[in-house]
Amino acid sequence: MRLLKIILVLAVVLTVAGFAGFRYWQAQLDQALSIDAPLVYEVPRGASFNQVVHDLAERGIIAETWALRLLKRVDPQSLPPLRAGEFRLEPGMSARGTLALLGSDNIVTYSLTIPEGWTFAQMREELAAAAKLDHRAAALSDTEVMAELGHPDQHPEGRFFPDTYRYHKGVSDLEILAQAYQRMQHTLEAVWAQRDEGLPLETPYQALIMASLIERETGADGERRKIAGVFTRRLAKGMRLQTDPTVIYGLGDDYDGNITRADLRRETPYNTYLIEGLPPTPIAMPGRAALEAAVHPAEGGTLYFVAKGDGSHHFSKTLDEHNAAVRRYILNR
Repeated sequence: MRLLKIILVLAVVLTVAGFAGFRYWQAQLDQALSIDAPLVYEVPRGASFNQVVHDLAERGIIAETWALRLLKRVDPQSLPPLRAGEFRLEPGMSARGTLALLGSDNIVTYSLTIPEGWTFAQMREELAAAAKLDHRAAALSDTEVMAELGHPDQHPEGRFFPDTYRYHKGVSDLEILAQAYQRMQHTLEAVWAQRDEGLPLETPYQALIMASLIERETGADGERRKIAGVFTRRLAKGMRLQTDPTVIYGLGDDYDGNITRADLRRETPYNTYLIEGLPPTPIAMPGRAALEAAVHPAEGGTLYFVAKGDGSHHFSKTLDEHNAAVRRYILNR
């Protein structure tokens, strides 16, 4: 009888001790991180669970490692496999919650914005300056970049869609370029499929070139189709486009901010005051609105336009009217 009482007492003691131990273990798992402000923590590629837990303790982010190691041993399904990348740890987050986060898709991301009308050179500069990107394209020429993307025979200008792209640490600049290239291809194909009939454009690439001219001429929503109309009618009549942005593009690094009469007479493949038809390639990256305008030009009889100095343009049907507008808005100013 006495032995039975001893056994019962031991059982109670062990139960209480076990329960207390379990509660203490859970308390350790739910203990808040030792941080006072948000912290970006990186899980290195190939790091093991034990390495990460040890590193968290070494940095003082968590107090103990044994509770997490025990959880991994007795209930491995409760902790997803760790994922390489950067994660944002927040004050008040528990040790258990931290390990769950490090195995989730909630990786810290960054954004990179490519504005409409930028050139490929400007896009490359932005990529080179972007933090956290793997700069694989930095040492490559434009031709080599296009070869890496699987398009070795294509000129890069205008081939990439201007937009905001999100990425996480370790993504390469070539991956961003591949995304932008595909976006432009899909957008151009969709726009070309809905084009107006009778356009003096024979291929989607010509529409891309036209859209780049429109993009560089205006950013005003209400003017893109008007400018497209002018260019379309000039092409149809065999008139030269005579658009300054092509001259500027052809000058390259020689452009100092002003176009002179000598610049208008300089022979480059892009000088539309001298060449017939469209330039050989786009001169910038057009957005969807410019692409839409290129294949849906506004109807009318205008053949000329001049910048008014306030972001808008004056459109004219005759050369006399255009020359008067030039005197009013350009020469007098």
